[in-house]
Amino acid sequence: MSLPQPSADAIEQSARLVRSITASIAAAGGWISFSRYMELALYSPGLGYYSGGARKFGPGGDFITAPELTPLFGQALAAQVEQVMRASAAHVIEAGAGTGLLAADLLLELERRECLPETYGILELSGELRERQFDLLAEKAPRLASRVRWLDALPERFSGALVANEVLDVMPVHLVVSRPEGLFERGVAVDASGTLRWADSPASGAVADAARALDLPLPESGEYVTELNLAARAWVGEWAQRLERGALLLVDYGYPRAEYYLPSRSNGTLLCYYRHHAHADPFLWPGLNDITAFVDFTSVAEAAFDAGLDVLGYTNQAAFLFNCGLLECLARRGPETSADYIRAARAAQRLTTPQEMGELFKVLALGKGIPGPLLGFQRGDRVHAL
Repeated sequence: MSLPQPSADAIEQSARLVRSITASIAAAGGWISFSRYMELALYSPGLGYYSGGARKFGPGGDFITAPELTPLFGQALAAQVEQVMRASAAHVIEAGAGTGLLAADLLLELERRECLPETYGILELSGELRERQFDLLAEKAPRLASRVRWLDALPERFSGALVANEVLDVMPVHLVVSRPEGLFERGVAVDASGTLRWADSPASGAVADAARALDLPLPESGEYVTELNLAARAWVGEWAQRLERGALLLVDYGYPRAEYYLPSRSNGTLLCYYRHHAHADPFLWPGLNDITAFVDFTSVAEAAFDAGLDVLGYTNQAAFLFNCGLLECLARRGPETSADYIRAARAAQRLTTPQEMGELFKVLALGKGIPGPLLGFQRGDRVHAL
């Protein structure tokens, strides 16, 4: 597959990041886990993909998220956020807010529903993205922007609704390799020419324990490669300690465990994105590509339950959005023959059809002190499948 070529400046920025990663590998004794590599490639200050300043979202970036596609996503989601806030407290936190479009859409729709949060916190690691979010909110929702606060860390205590759209998939993952001779962790080393390369080491510690618990397929020949998102498990565990009353609404692409670790999925789910092209080489232009892995929703739900959260619902994005009134939001766009309605209807179709985002994306709700059922899971709940 032919990829668009980066500019000379972008290639030089990537080369600086490679030198930094190479130094980290040397300091670690010649090998780092892929989780550490992914963390450096995505989040190294000033050089990583999410902190390096390049445009990432929308038609001019590398991928399009649901909020970039249409305001209908945020408008439907607002119905679920409202229910959670009315059952807990009038506060919202959004993790990884991207350009800020979802924040603007949610605030405007919650205003229309007469259920504005007292505060809207944004957990964002990237200073560059914080600036973009600030500017976009000032443009799209100027009268509501004063409610927004940027957070440097998880709050000590929180009641309300947490929203995380496409956050779990970019948390650094460990790569595990199952072979007839045992379990290995796939990491990153440097060859004699200074090029980043794969390097396997016997799995140990928490990675080995988690991999053994999964009962991964054992191929008679060859190998089975998959991901372990220990960071996502730890993240929901942290929220369990801090959430007093409310719900976490997690939207991402992924599968329950029974589908995630199928024998046929022997190469895992790791993907990279550059200018709307998907590819499988995380060593190509580090810092210029997004690196993602599908989410094992069963592991996330188990970690949350073990830490004291209730599993409030799990379904695909299509069912969730329809339950939350997507079609009613669409109907507000005007006559069905108008250009605005037709554009919105096409976007709604992308959000909900199985061939697009409707089945690939799932919604998992975790909470504490919230009476059920939640609006978004009244029909099509798949908690039994986790």
